[in-house]
Amino acid sequence: MYTFDVNKTIEQACAWIVDFFEENGKGCNAVLGISGGKDSSVAAALCVKALGKDRVIGVLMPNGEQSDIDCAQKLVKHLGIKNYTVNIKQGYDGIVNAIPAELEFSEQARINLAPRLRMSTIYAVSQCCNGRVVNTCNLSEDWVGYSTRYGDSVGDFSPLSHLTVTEVKQIGKQLGLPLDLVEKVPSDGLSGKTDEDNLGFTYAVLDKYIRTGVCEDEKVKALIDRKHKLNLFKLQLMPSFDPQITVLAE
Repeated sequence: MYTFDVNKTIEQACAWIVDFFEENGKGCNAVLGISGGKDSSVAAALCVKALGKDRVIGVLMPNGEQSDIDCAQKLVKHLGIKNYTVNIKQGYDGIVNAIPAELEFSEQARINLAPRLRMSTIYAVSQCCNGRVVNTCNLSEDWVGYSTRYGDSVGDFSPLSHLTVTEVKQIGKQLGLPLDLVEKVPSDGLSGKTDEDNLGFTYAVLDKYIRTGVCEDEKVKALIDRKHKLNLFKLQLMPSFDPQITVLAE
């Protein structure tokens, strides 16, 4: 039987965040990218509850024009946190234009470039603000590799990486976040497709499978298993060669 105690989880998550800062940056600020979606909204709200709004800093990073920038602005206003807007378009265009013409710049490489630039931007802001970077990925996305390596997949601490999309939404509602942000249709904001369009299944089906091991559709189950296996490397430390050097006694 699967049950989720949202109030207990919020309490434990906030205590965990406090402990992290006590051990890894006492008095430092939590710095995170704000997209206006559920994950960055809930991660920011948990940090505010744990640390206070004066120690949470949001970074809004449109790539030129962003159609839903108002959602990110609504979130930082709702939480009352300090925030900065850094438009990454010049940096993005600079790299795109610098790629040699003979090198085929694939669509996937183009899509992944923006989140990688955004993470570099967050770390730059964080270093200017005595910060620690918040990773905002959730368990559902990580399970099937729906994150960009060295982009949104990284950070200094991760309050949501063991929580499914369904659970993150429950936390957001319990914390009193605007419902339109909590229930916002998840998308990468890059390809024009929703997460579920790209994945080939819904988060509701994925979350049930993660927590209970049950997936009625065998084709979907096989697809989830395949994505999970192919993307496990994203959750592991970079492999490093160990030469097994023998030190001879003199």
